Amino acid sequence: MTTRNIHLVGSVGLEDAETVFRTLARTVGPAAARYPDGETGVRSIWIRWQADVFASHPDMVRVEQKDMYGDKVERPYFGARDGVDPASLTFDNIGYADAAIASFAIFKRLKNDGEIPKPTRFQVSLPTAVAVTWGFIELSQCAAIEPAYERAMLSEVGKIRDAIPADELAIQWDVCHEILAHDGALELFFDDVMAQTMPRLTRLSAAVPEPAQLGFHLCYGDPGHKHIQEPADLATCVEFANGICANVARPVDWIHMPVPSGRDDEAYVAPLSGLSLTDGTELILGLIHHSDGMDGNRRRVATAERAVSDFGIATECGFGRRPAETISELLEFHTEIADDNK
Repeated sequence: MTTRNIHLVGSVGLEDAETVFRTLARTVGPAAARYPDGETGVRSIWIRWQADVFASHPDMVRVEQKDMYGDKVERPYFGARDGVDPASLTFDNIGYADAAIASFAIFKRLKNDGEIPKPTRFQVSLPTAVAVTWGFIELSQCAAIEPAYERAMLSEVGKIRDAIPADELAIQWDVCHEILAHDGALELFFDDVMAQTMPRLTRLSAAVPEPAQLGFHLCYGDPGHKHIQEPADLATCVEFANGICANVARPVDWIHMPVPSGRDDEAYVAPLSGLSLTDGTELILGLIHHSDGMDGNRRRVATAERAVSDFGIATECGFGRRPAETISELLEFHTEIADDNK
């Protein structure tokens, strides 16, 4: 047997990218094939920083403020100014490439200094356009504005692609709102969620050239460190994973699925029997939790092993909102579980 691969979903609640890279190198080392920069600073709460993109847009205005996720946080929602056609809007720089390029410079320096293992790739985690538009655009205008935001995101990927060598790059698409809508937790601006999500994910995937790696994080949200809706089991994630593998033309390197801390039962992982991944696609199960320690982590691993033998390990979402003093221990949980498989 070999050690289980460790995957980092994205956010890591430390001071800055250099601290994240050094901490990962010290704790998980070569057991993680990819290091994210931790999405620190303004990016620490996933897409919330994108509100500034819309707030500063000359042709957009704030139209309302509301709590859409049940976490008691009022978020701004925007629309086109009076007299402006929402479909005519464009977005020049939404910030993801600037952040990635700045962090890669630190990553490369540390790798050249021998602090980051040489084979390690730099991971960039990006939201879908559906998530950002639904999260900040007045619902009646989402369908008109989403294509423009998607074009902007694809432009960001192009800038990342131009600045970072493909053989050192990994890009992960975070798929959240689509999962929640499929399970009825929220209503999107299109009806047939699965049928209309797959072409979107196919377009996003096509922007990631080989030999850059491509992965997907399937997510039920994490506002207030709590799922927007608890998954009944992994059936929806399996359906999305199978759809991704059937529709995306280029290789998919990994697909990540969440396992809540209270779900160490066989019913939760039973749908994995219907999983149909393409050759070379690694299943990552987000079953590492800090809350119930190694006993809980080992229970979840043992249950998952009865459904599928080959999988990597991760947390169920990023841990950018976790207290900094708990992060090293959480990462050590990963390495202990990985070494259990020796």
